[in-house]
Amino acid sequence: MHTEHLSPDANGLDRAAAILSAGGLVAFPTETVYGLGGDARSDHAVARIFDAKGRPRFNPLIVHVPDIASASRYATFDATARLLAATFWPGPLTLVLPLRDDAGLSPLVTAGLSTVAIRVPAHPLARALLTAFGGPLAAPSANPSGKVSPTRAEHVAAGLAGRIEAILDGGPCAVGVESTILGLQGAPALLRPGGIASEALEAALGQPLATGGDSAKPSAPGQLASHYAPEAPIRLNATAASAGETWVGFGPCAGAALTLSPSGDLIEAAANLFETLRRADTLAGPNGKIAFAPVPDIGLGRAINDRLTRAAAPRP
Repeated sequence: MHTEHLSPDANGLDRAAAILSAGGLVAFPTETVYGLGGDARSDHAVARIFDAKGRPRFNPLIVHVPDIASASRYATFDATARLLAATFWPGPLTLVLPLRDDAGLSPLVTAGLSTVAIRVPAHPLARALLTAFGGPLAAPSANPSGKVSPTRAEHVAAGLAGRIEAILDGGPCAVGVESTILGLQGAPALLRPGGIASEALEAALGQPLATGGDSAKPSAPGQLASHYAPEAPIRLNATAASAGETWVGFGPCAGAALTLSPSGDLIEAAANLFETLRRADTLAGPNGKIAFAPVPDIGLGRAINDRLTRAAAPRP
């Protein structure tokens, strides 16, 4: 299969929408990472997403829609969900909500669950594509399952060229880590840290978040124990490099080969995370290892540490 490279203009959007309408797959930028989009109502298109990524089918997908009104066609919103949507959408927040009986989504999207993970992205090109397509897009990260997430079009091409119809190139993603996922079955529960800090969610809700998620039976994406992994093994909380390691710093780290943020800025570090993982993997080579300096576990640091912990986990 030839993978087309589409420009972020009217012609590119029209071509991307036509491919999606025909059941094809298009990678597109969001503010978090590039997503691999397919018609969320089509069993065939959604099955192709799983096949292209090599993704296990028990792992549900996120549905992307252009606005709250569209989201309400597929999910049931209570007062808490409406508050969070009004506060944080469009943006990097995914809500796991009860699936409407008349949603019309492929059951492959929800992995047969009675809930659906849904969000309204903020990236202008993603929003333009959703409008041009005129329907919901299932869109996990546009990379082989378990590998480093893509924040640039060339990352998508490196992993999926020849397996999908097109890549809509919108340049680098600004946030750099996937959306925060919040479950709203019972007390609001953090299922995956991400692009919105849990402190901001707790401030909006006026209560602390519970924690949830099961790596063996995911209720939302990004819960598998091993995920986001480069080829080289990873050591965390390293204050210096050992023999054979490529050391990635955070803040002032003399001798670090790479850094997530030289000034210790968590927003910059999140935006750089996956690109830095790829660069470190290249520097490490086939027999090397990667060591990451400690990152504060506050704000976006929770999302960074979540991704690094999964990247460092034993491979299945």
